[in-house]
Amino acid sequence: MSQPSRLRSAAAFLAKLVISVGILVWLFQHTDVSAVAARARTAHVGWVVAGLAIYAVMVVLSSWRWQLLLGAQGFHAPLNRLNASWMVALFFNNFLPSNIGGDVIRIADSVAITRSRTVAAAVVLVDRAIGLAALLVIAASGAWIASMQGINVPGRDYVWMAAVGMIVAGLPVMLKPALLIRLLEPIGKLHPELFGKRIDRFSDTLHRIAEAPARLWGAVAGALAVQFLIVIFYLCIAWAIDAPLPPLAGFVIVPVSLVLQMAPVSVNGFGVREAIFAWFFSRLGLPTDAAIALSLLSTATVMLFSLGGGVIWVVRRNHPVPAPATQTSTELEALGDYS
Repeated sequence: MSQPSRLRSAAAFLAKLVISVGILVWLFQHTDVSAVAARARTAHVGWVVAGLAIYAVMVVLSSWRWQLLLGAQGFHAPLNRLNASWMVALFFNNFLPSNIGGDVIRIADSVAITRSRTVAAAVVLVDRAIGLAALLVIAASGAWIASMQGINVPGRDYVWMAAVGMIVAGLPVMLKPALLIRLLEPIGKLHPELFGKRIDRFSDTLHRIAEAPARLWGAVAGALAVQFLIVIFYLCIAWAIDAPLPPLAGFVIVPVSLVLQMAPVSVNGFGVREAIFAWFFSRLGLPTDAAIALSLLSTATVMLFSLGGGVIWVVRRNHPVPAPATQTSTELEALGDYS
């Protein structure tokens, strides 16, 4: 990385850090900090352990979804291998100042399986898109059910618009990949030596997924289950600190906060996440100290869990995993350029 690039990266990180710290300072100035500390200090360990167990199941489901999409390309990665990769990705997501570090790990690990950076990136991209769509659907469904129960959910209409927009944009691309490829054709014509082959391979990857509907819809179902479990995890932490969070409200607050904290304006969502929880809690007439305690303790629990990924990364860094033995020499030769 050149010196100017390093300076830009450092400046961007500093700006995010200032935003995160600034929001947290403002929140603590307007919140009973002793009440936040008391909730965290008296948390029921049993509910925290239950939350950790649910999070572990979520990781396994996420790996299974990834396995389905790789299988659509003809590659059969063992689930334990993908679980280990997911754990490392989770570690990088939590301890690097970026929310894409984990995707880089997953793409790199997929290259060892697919022998193609383009296929690896396309599979992870599709997995990400399916996960985001599921996140929005869970939030929209929670908002609708909550409104049926007389709970006014702030921003309900915007959540619905985002969910419908994601589905309307995503379904045609997944079921008819040629539509997306037509949009990408101008790029391939401008730089055929750089993008031509990659666009073709990306197109082939989408076609293979579209031609395996059982795997595609299995991945969609897995994504919905993952988002459902993430909300349950937060509810377990809420019960641990006696936060009066209605479960239906949790199915809106958690997904919406996860979507908004993806914006690259803070360090790993710190500050933004707590502000979103506090805003929703205040609109629902709930104590903001419970909101901040819930957000911080949930994040701390996930970071503690992800330390396992750090251990896996240290153990495996000098022991690269070979490509699956099920691939033939002809297949590897065909993909030997790693493009």
